[in-house]
Amino acid sequence: MKKLIMNVLLIPIFFVLQTAVFGRLSVVGVIPNLLIILVAVTGFMQGDKAALLVGFFIGLLADIFTFRILGLHALIFALIGFVTGQFHNTFYPEDFKLPLLVITGSDLSYSLLMYFFTYLFRAKFRFGFYFLNVSLPELAYTLLVALLLYPLFLLLYRFVIREKVNE
Repeated sequence: MKKLIMNVLLIPIFFVLQTAVFGRLSVVGVIPNLLIILVAVTGFMQGDKAALLVGFFIGLLADIFTFRILGLHALIFALIGFVTGQFHNTFYPEDFKLPLLVITGSDLSYSLLMYFFTYLFRAKFRFGFYFLNVSLPELAYTLLVALLLYPLFLLLYRFVIREKVNE
């Protein structure tokens, strides 16, 4: 129950941070993808079901408030949540490598899927430009922010659950 309450509170907080706060802190026109960080961290800390639900609802919020195609972000974030949840059994809180690798893979997957569904379907075949000017800078900024947020996530999860994250 505590995990559910925490997830319900984190979804709107991260959505507001993503759209309102970090939207004003863009670097080279790019903002970090906090939603990916939340979904990925939920996946390897809580498992695939929790991450799938967090991904779906945070994606639905993104679709409702920022996108034209209702359901696309919900589908992509839910899929990413399910996949990142598969790493739950191999997650060790002290090891930063796995979370950063999972966030890297999640952000690249998100970028590729968004390119496929939004640009490729409109016959815009400038993948090199998109990858170098959108995907890679977003990935770098997202990883930098993830490095700063990950210790806070560990503290929050340990505080709320009052046990080791891996148990």
